[in-house]
Amino acid sequence: MQFKIIQPDDWHLHVRNGKALKSVISMTAKQMGRAIIMPNLNPPITNAKDACAYREEILTALPNDSTFKPLMVLYLTNNTTPKDIQEAIDNDVIAAKLYPAGATTNSDSGVTNIKNIYHTLETMQTLNMPLLIHGEVTDPKIDIFDREAVFIDQILTQIVHDFPELKIVFEHITTQNAVDFVRESSNKIAATITPQHLLNNRNDMLVGGIKPHFYCLPILKRAKHQTALITAATSANPKFFLGTDSAPHAKHDKESACGCAGVFSAPHAIELYAQAFDQAQAMDKLEAFASKFGADFYDLPRNTTTLTLEKHPWTVPDEYKFGNSVIVPFMAGKTLNWTSNTTLSPPS
Repeated sequence: MQFKIIQPDDWHLHVRNGKALKSVISMTAKQMGRAIIMPNLNPPITNAKDACAYREEILTALPNDSTFKPLMVLYLTNNTTPKDIQEAIDNDVIAAKLYPAGATTNSDSGVTNIKNIYHTLETMQTLNMPLLIHGEVTDPKIDIFDREAVFIDQILTQIVHDFPELKIVFEHITTQNAVDFVRESSNKIAATITPQHLLNNRNDMLVGGIKPHFYCLPILKRAKHQTALITAATSANPKFFLGTDSAPHAKHDKESACGCAGVFSAPHAIELYAQAFDQAQAMDKLEAFASKFGADFYDLPRNTTTLTLEKHPWTVPDEYKFGNSVIVPFMAGKTLNWTSNTTLSPPS
């Protein structure tokens, strides 16, 4: 059985920099036409100059024949100004990212109070620059499994009310609460969904021993939330589209006393989504989710190239080279039922 789809895009991707970047960027470029590149480096990408330099580093790391296009994002801080936004737009930076301070990897420079950037959000609304949101509160009194729902109630609802024309992508949603919020909001509000949140719930991470390569933020939730995400992704609702949140960390940084948050899915991202859609008997809905809705939301043309998926079981490699170390991919050692004409094998 084969499915031919328009080449997909990844609307949420981490590729790091330096040797790590060179190890992983070609994996995404083999499958995706474009990708939104997350700006949470150390130090973060907080201005147009740094975004342009990062874009050039990515392009230099690509194979010579690659047509992959990185889409750059500005990291919002308490000190981001309307001038920073205008300069970013002038340099083809496509969006700005809100990290609540302390919410995830390299987010310590993030926004401590949303009111601190209201003047910046006003400019983004006027200039039609999308706001990408990591939607979790960081109050230590809030249970980690409730942080997304509380963020919706305490912060996101207010942002949408105060900036009704601001385009917002609620990234890597994980709960029924988020699905309902996006579905019931205006067409200015959309969301990305990751493969790990479609294929797994918190039992997969915790039962029978902690599995560090399933640990990400926002964290995997209950099975009922997983079901809600599957329903949303396969609903053909254009508000929901592909964003892997693939986040590479070396094996020793994941398998440690304080393991890093992040799931590495870049080498076989579209195969993972195919697995989830096939299990939901919704393969006919995959192309729109993976290849159409994201481009439409960002007012970008859809890709003109295609990718072919074939139903053919294969085993995910145990690891890949990663700079001077190795990295363990999501679902390592597991069987996936779909392969693409770009499926990667481990280095020989």
